[in-house]
Amino acid sequence: MPIDLNDQPRIALGHWPTPLEDCPRLSEALGGPRILVKRDDVNGLGAGGNKLRKLEFLLGAALADGADTIITFGAVQTNHGRQTAAACARLGLRCELVLTKAVPMSGAAYEQSGNILLDGLYGANVHLCADGDESVAAYERIVETAAAEGRKTATLPVGGSNAVGVLGYVAAVAELRAQLGDLHVDRIVVAVGSAGTAAGLAAGISLSDWPVQLNGACISHTVAESEADIRRLVDETGALLGTPIANLGHVLLDDSAVGPGYGVPTPQMWDALRLFARTEGITLDPVYSGKAAASLVEAVGTGAIGADETIVFVHTGGLPGLFAYAPELVRLSEIPE
Repeated sequence: MPIDLNDQPRIALGHWPTPLEDCPRLSEALGGPRILVKRDDVNGLGAGGNKLRKLEFLLGAALADGADTIITFGAVQTNHGRQTAAACARLGLRCELVLTKAVPMSGAAYEQSGNILLDGLYGANVHLCADGDESVAAYERIVETAAAEGRKTATLPVGGSNAVGVLGYVAAVAELRAQLGDLHVDRIVVAVGSAGTAAGLAAGISLSDWPVQLNGACISHTVAESEADIRRLVDETGALLGTPIANLGHVLLDDSAVGPGYGVPTPQMWDALRLFARTEGITLDPVYSGKAAASLVEAVGTGAIGADETIVFVHTGGLPGLFAYAPELVRLSEIPE
C-alpha cells in the first residue's frame, strides 16, 4: 500500500534523493554479489548521515509545538548530536547536547576532534558527563534554566530513535524503490544501533509489501536486544500512523560485528573500511557503517549472502567520527599488509 506521511509535521533539511551507486569494483572484490550503496552520507547538511531523515520529522514536530530549544543525548562522538547541532543552526534553534563518556576511548583525537569539534562549530552547548547520573542531572539543569528564561524545550531521544524519528526511514523506502525501478534486490544491509533507521526500513518494507530482506548488523547490542528495540519502535510507529505493522519476518539480525562493544574498533571493521575505500573511494566510519560493512563481508565469505544476489548497503554516514580514531588508523597504516 502507498505510504502517506503528508499529515506528519516535517521540515525540509536534506538533499533528496540521496545517490544510489552501483559499485562494480567492490562487487568484484567480494567475489560476486552486486553491491549498490545508498549514500545517506552525502545528504547536504552537517557533514551528512542517516539522522537527518529522522530530524526532518523530529524537528518538524518540535517546531509545530513551538519549541525554541532542542535537547538530545549521545556518546562523545555521537553522529546524531552533530547533525542535530547543524540542523538547529539552520533553523535558528538553541541546541543542548548532553554527551556521556560511555565509550572506552580517550586521547586528544577522540575527545577534541571529529563530531565533538563540529558540535561546537555549529554552535551547540555541549555538556560532557562522566556517567548516566551526571547526564540526568545535567538534563534537569538545562530544562530548569530554559523554563526560567521563558524558553520551550523539545527533548529528542538517543539517535533520534522514536516513532516520529522512525518516519524518516519509512519515507526512505519509497525513495529507494523509486530509484531501483524494475531492478530486483534481494537484501538491504544496514547498521543497527539505537534501531530507528532499521525500524523505519522494516516498517516501510512491510507497509509497502516489498519482498526484500532487511539484514541488520548490530553495532552495540545483542540480536535479542536489537530485535526488541525494532519491534517496539515499529509498534509505536504503527500506532502513530494508525496502521498496525505485524509482519517483521523479513528482518534478519546479526551481532557478530559488535566486537568488544559500541564504538570499539575491530580488525574486521578496519579491513572492511579499507575495502570500500580502495575499491570505490567510499569512506565509512568506525562505529556504524564500518561494522555493518564487516558484517556484509563476513556474510558473503560464509555464503550466507549468495554470489548471485543484489544487495543495497545503506551508508549511514559518520565520516567526521573517523578522525576521532585517527591514531589507530595511522598506526595500522604503518603496519605492512
